[in-house]
Amino acid sequence: MTGWSMEQNYGQNQNPGDPMAATGVQEWERHYSLAMHLTLLAWHLAVPVIPVLVMWLIKRDESAFVRDHGREALNFQISLLIYGIIGVVLIPLLGLGILVIIAAYVLGIVGMILGAVAASKGRYYRYPACLRMIG
Repeated sequence: MTGWSMEQNYGQNQNPGDPMAATGVQEWERHYSLAMHLTLLAWHLAVPVIPVLVMWLIKRDESAFVRDHGREALNFQISLLIYGIIGVVLIPLLGLGILVIIAAYVLGIVGMILGAVAASKGRYYRYPACLRMIG
């Protein structure tokens, strides 16, 4: 028996056919990336984008995994901010803006959860409806 355990091989590419699986990701990288995705919760405190930007700038040069997750979370939060602004502008048009704002909110919550889960499992993640402006 090889003595394989989930903790020893966590983050290793268990499925070579999975292009989103990362290899050799350390525990701190998974936790830090998970935290960057969860900074979206700061939107409820009216502090958009700033927490993930600061976290990403601090650690982006220490890990490719953290750099990728931070860039993705930052682009997604900027995208949500743009969608929110568009929603506010469209409110006078028969309430169409309210639907845009609600859709952006739901997209934000679902995307944040999926991104955090992927990071915690040592996988890369791509948000849907994300404008990738920061490369």
